[in-house]
Amino acid sequence: MVYASATQPAVPEGGTVLAERPQDAPVEMITWVTIVWDDPVNLMSYVTHVFMTYFNYSKSKATKLMLQVHNDGKAVVSSGTREAMETDVNAMHAYGLWASLERAE
Repeated sequence: MVYASATQPAVPEGGTVLAERPQDAPVEMITWVTIVWDDPVNLMSYVTHVFMTYFNYSKSKATKLMLQVHNDGKAVVSSGTREAMETDVNAMHAYGLWASLERAE
């Protein structure tokens, strides 16, 4: 049972004062990105289809990203936590696209 008053911090039955518990330092969120690379195999229409299907991007956004992959050799297609980007990279691989993840700059 926990006891507390207006002037005293909450103290559990074991006697440890909760207010004395060290606070964890906030963890800096590191952003990661999923990069899709140009390849000699997949058609541009297929890459656009994948971006629309998996990421739910509009046709214009998917086309813009596909053209960036085609013309520049790569495009950042998503960003977020490392775990989320690992999921996106694995999904791109499942669709047959070349993809990797990197820390965002």
